[in-house]
Amino acid sequence: MTSPQRRSRVPHTLVLLFGMIVVALVLTYVLPAGQFERVENEDGRMQVVPGSYERLPDHTPLSPIAVFTAVPRGLEAAGEIIFFVFIIGGAFAVLRETGAIDALLGAALRRLGHRPMWLLLGGVLVFVAGSSTIGMAEEYLPFIPVLVALALALGFDALTGVAIVAIGMAVGYGVATINPFTVLIAQDVAGLQPGSGMWYRVVLTAVFVPLGVHHVWRYATRVKADPSRSLVADIAPPAVSSSHEVTMLTGTHRLALFTVVVTLAVLIYGLTQRGWYLVEMSALFLALALVLAIVGRLDANRAATSFGAGAAELTVTALLIGFARAIQVVLDDGGVIDTIVHGLSMPLQHMGPELAAIGMLVVQSLTNFFIPSGSGQAYVTMPIMAPLADVVGVSRQVAVLAFQFGDGFTNILVPTNPVIIGMLAIAGVPYDRWLRFVMPFMLKVWAVSALALAVAVWLGVD
Repeated sequence: MTSPQRRSRVPHTLVLLFGMIVVALVLTYVLPAGQFERVENEDGRMQVVPGSYERLPDHTPLSPIAVFTAVPRGLEAAGEIIFFVFIIGGAFAVLRETGAIDALLGAALRRLGHRPMWLLLGGVLVFVAGSSTIGMAEEYLPFIPVLVALALALGFDALTGVAIVAIGMAVGYGVATINPFTVLIAQDVAGLQPGSGMWYRVVLTAVFVPLGVHHVWRYATRVKADPSRSLVADIAPPAVSSSHEVTMLTGTHRLALFTVVVTLAVLIYGLTQRGWYLVEMSALFLALALVLAIVGRLDANRAATSFGAGAAELTVTALLIGFARAIQVVLDDGGVIDTIVHGLSMPLQHMGPELAAIGMLVVQSLTNFFIPSGSGQAYVTMPIMAPLADVVGVSRQVAVLAFQFGDGFTNILVPTNPVIIGMLAIAGVPYDRWLRFVMPFMLKVWAVSALALAVAVWLGVD
């Protein structure tokens, strides 16, 4: 477990983002201002014209005070996304208050608990679905003790219990279909229709799930056959209890969960067939919160309190979005964002679109070490990656996919991600032992991700 002293050396993401705002301002003094010509494509969005970059010699330098004014301007510019995040947080807090999530996960674990392979496969699929659709992550923490207890009872080890959750979460985020905190935000920044390109991500889910299940199952069976081969064999198992209190799945819970499924179906229809955007999505989730309160038999005050608390939990996320958007504000005002894109595009243009897409994956994976927030990373990188995609001949959808891979999969690797560190702490698994388990999986994931990006370029996924 990472010591408090060790963790304290890692700057808070807000600190990192503010530092990046300062760096952005410095870049406006160092780099020449310039711009690409942009034209409206057949989909009605503005797209960079390759080879049209030219310098702007008369651009006025920014004042140092721009470091501070950019933050409120960033919050204002990202207002629709921020309020969408608040409403999402409030709606799913009401869902949690009904007890339906705990009851569903508890019921799934009870049914699968004595069937090792089905526990592993079913568990991974449940966590994939939660992360891919509604962006669940922190909500999994209470179930770590349950899975660790089940894994130990089946002759595995504590690391296996963590792996079932973490691998499912990573795949869910890495190839998310409609995750509102990652893919929908990245597509919004890139000027794409929210939810577009979903068919390819569904196909990739069917590829990455077996990859993750195989990695965990191979390790688990090896440990069961020879406990001394466990990566935590020299560490006493944590004092977890399999009697973690999970409410039984009642008719009310089933109705609440059915309501969520219907809402997600309506959301997908609205995104793909009706051209819905943030306002319509926000309205849908606000309606979901109201219906859940009625279905879950919550009185008005209790529902309102839960909604407010859920929104409040995402305050830091909202600030991260605003701070990240402020970086783009400074770069735009300084006239250097196209200069950066032009500089990055020069070597990538000679690599071909397939290698350029893989280069984007490398950049996004490295960025996640410093900005573990998916929404924050989307606002930092996509303003650069979207026009860069235009220049190097890669679709913006492929650029978003590279972001998803770099953010989602790397989340279970970086020590700056509080969710994975929290899971390891609960299970008593040292971070260095987790690295020994997860690095071979990450190498396979990066290889398959690179191939998936190349195939996306060949297929023209858009």
